[in-house]
Amino acid sequence: MELDEPPRSRLQFPALPTARSDGGDTTNVYSFVQPKININPINSAIGYLSTWPAYGAGQTSIQKHKPCAESDIRTTRLRKQNASAVSKPRYLEKLESYLRIELQSLDSAKVISQELRLQPYRDVFDYFMEDFKTYKPLLCAIKNEYEVTLAHQREEIRSLEPLKAMLVSVSERCDKKIQEIYENEGHEVKSLKIEKDNLLKLINKLKEEKISLQVQVAKLQEEMEKLYLMYRNESDARKLLIADINELKHQEDLRLAQDHKEQGEDPVTLAVALRVARNDLTRTQVLLNTMKADYGDVVPRRDFENQEKNLAASVKKIELLQKDFSQLQLEHKSLLELNQQVVQQRDSLCNEVEDLETSRTSRPVWEKCVDIFPEDSQRWSELCEGKSTDQLVDILLTELGTRVLKEKDFFPGMGIGDDVPIHLRHEGQVKNLRLSLKEVYGMIKEIWKDKCAIDQQKGKQSSLSEFMINYLQKKFGDASIEWSYSMHNTCRIQLINKQIHSVYRVLVGQMDEDLYCALFHGHEHLLTELTNADSSTIGSLTREQFRLQLRRVFPSKSSDEIQELLDTAVSQLKPGDENIHYKSLFSEDEEGNPSRFILLIQNQFSAERKKYLKELRNKLGNNPVKPEELKAAIVAVDPAIDEETLGRYLSRAFQVSKDQLEVTKPLLLKQLFQNLGAVNVRKTGATAQE
Repeated sequence: MELDEPPRSRLQFPALPTARSDGGDTTNVYSFVQPKININPINSAIGYLSTWPAYGAGQTSIQKHKPCAESDIRTTRLRKQNASAVSKPRYLEKLESYLRIELQSLDSAKVISQELRLQPYRDVFDYFMEDFKTYKPLLCAIKNEYEVTLAHQREEIRSLEPLKAMLVSVSERCDKKIQEIYENEGHEVKSLKIEKDNLLKLINKLKEEKISLQVQVAKLQEEMEKLYLMYRNESDARKLLIADINELKHQEDLRLAQDHKEQGEDPVTLAVALRVARNDLTRTQVLLNTMKADYGDVVPRRDFENQEKNLAASVKKIELLQKDFSQLQLEHKSLLELNQQVVQQRDSLCNEVEDLETSRTSRPVWEKCVDIFPEDSQRWSELCEGKSTDQLVDILLTELGTRVLKEKDFFPGMGIGDDVPIHLRHEGQVKNLRLSLKEVYGMIKEIWKDKCAIDQQKGKQSSLSEFMINYLQKKFGDASIEWSYSMHNTCRIQLINKQIHSVYRVLVGQMDEDLYCALFHGHEHLLTELTNADSSTIGSLTREQFRLQLRRVFPSKSSDEIQELLDTAVSQLKPGDENIHYKSLFSEDEEGNPSRFILLIQNQFSAERKKYLKELRNKLGNNPVKPEELKAAIVAVDPAIDEETLGRYLSRAFQVSKDQLEVTKPLLLKQLFQNLGAVNVRKTGATAQE
């Protein structure tokens, strides 16, 4: 067979056969194109190729024979032996040359794709099929089957790629876990080795102790043997001594018997004595039986008297218990009646509550007040935040009173009568100085400081109204009455500033100076004690020192109240501070508004007074109160109160002197507690801070 082909760089091949992506039949997928290789006609017989190798001359036909017969095997072996002697056909050389060139080009291009390396073999196989028409159907079927198989393998490989990735990830995780297990086992092995070494040391130590104990046991055994020999010797000696003693006793008995025999006694006398003894025994036995029969069920008189005493005591106890039981029955009946009354009272109160709920008015819309102060709406919103209705009314009255006071040029004089406070006694109009809150509070501090100093020197308490007008006259002369009226009215309208408004209440007699001092200056004693406890004089104490001083100054406060004061002080610390700077806790602004710490002390003081007054109210009931009833209630609530304090409370409650308490008429409960509310009334234990 000869091949004629024009020179070219590469052979032209048909399209690459590919498997169908839809998985359908691939039998008719491939379209074979006639290759552009001029191949001379093949000299062959019908159905047999004789191109190469030629294993023998004149073999131009295929004889029928049995496949894989022995003759066929010999022929094949003979052909293989002669193959090296026969030259290759040009057609085969051309195909091999083409295949070699294509593979070299792929190798030079560094192509490692197996699909591209398979393509030249496909092309060669296509040429082979086109040239051998007789075997084309079979070869085409073989090729298609291989292509289908390859496509199927590709699909399976593609489907297994996720599994491969998952297998890789699982393998990595497993490797990581194995590595962690190895590391953990390494730590465990180290710990076990250390434990093993310790145990070996312990075993060696125990072995040494065992050896020492064995030595001691050997020594003790030797000593035991010596002691045992000593014991045996002593035991034998003792037995010998006992035998000697017994022998000596026997000899003594024999000697005594011999002496008695020698003396001799009268047998008749002995017989009479024996008979008399027997008679006495019989008589005694009869007497004993008679006494048992007569007095067997009789108890001793002493036991009988004790039982009589116990019986009498039990009877008295039963009588007392019976009386107590009767009394409890009566109390139970009275409690049942009282319970019925309470239930009826509860039902009536519930009805009243329902009536009040139906007839009550809604809470005022405080947002309307913003329209009254349009230029200061932000301040009004800040003041109203979190306030109750009563507090909002105080805020509104304070704001309105401040505006009215600023617009007023003169105050009308209140006259010079006895019912007018001393600092307001004046006829005619008084000029309004329009004092600021800062000026009023500064003047109050000066007046109160001088008053406390003078009262301490004189040893008695003076009237704040009288002292105030005298102080203003010394300082301002003729303008003192203007200062007095301006300060009085400023304090009167400051309902939201409790300290300044309390000065007004003291001036008009609605509050005692003792209560004002305890409420707004009681913390000064705490500041003094803290300063005394500060050995470093730097104005700071540790938290434990601060707690101890709080407990010392306020002994009646509970642990929760002390902790609340401590937490408030700690909350004002700067970041990083450990000690408490106590002086900053007692600061006040220019208008008298106290710090959080002082405000908390004042609130706790007010809560103690309210609790005390509430306990008194519960003891007194709802009827008018007599002085002796109030006295009994105060003693019941505060048993530790002294007589002087008790008398002062009673005289201030009934607004009379101590001598007139016995003839004082009963006072209404509302008026009584209104009088007590203006006095510094508290439990005795709560006065330590003063």
